[in-house]
Amino acid sequence: MGVRQSLHQLEQAFVEETLADRQRAERLQRQIELRGRKRELDKVHKKGSFRFVVLCLVLVLTAVLVTVAMFETLYFVMG
Repeated sequence: MGVRQSLHQLEQAFVEETLADRQRAERLQRQIELRGRKRELDKVHKKGSFRFVVLCLVLVLTAVLVTVAMFETLYFVMG
């Protein structure tokens, strides 16, 4: 009876360890996926911020160029 009980305890410990390993592997896989998604979102956000800054600079530059062209045309017409 002692050998059977010992064998049963070993089998039970093996099953528990296997289950724990499987859960650990699943948890690690979820963490890897979450890190990948976060990295992708950070990259998209960084690109979006850069594009916004470029858009603002283009708008300001356009306003300056139109203003300069307007005053030069006015100077040419009036003078």
